[in-house]
Amino acid sequence: MQSFDTKQTFIVGRIDDLPPSACISYELPDGSDLAIYNVGGEFYAIENSCPHKGAPLSEGTVCGHIVECGLHGWQFDLRSGECLTVRERIKTYEVVVEDNLVKVTLTTDYTDENPI
Repeated sequence: MQSFDTKQTFIVGRIDDLPPSACISYELPDGSDLAIYNVGGEFYAIENSCPHKGAPLSEGTVCGHIVECGLHGWQFDLRSGECLTVRERIKTYEVVVEDNLVKVTLTTDYTDENPI
């Protein structure tokens, strides 16, 4: 079985668009959304959908590195994606700041289950 990764980087905004304690949502070309947070000058990106009922996490409440879903109160660590409420996890993404631009890198793992 062969496996390879494909990376895509998206410019999601300028640093000025995301001051400390702010959150923005960003729609990807496939229609899914990311939530990008500035926590004390550190930037985090997560999938913008709570696994419980699909509520947008960008509309939740942030306290430190924890976002709480506004619909039913599930809490997620922005750094790891771990849910502190139940045994769930959300995807997290690499964030890089270059030339005052906030960039998010998505990695897709493709596995060839039918090698030649």
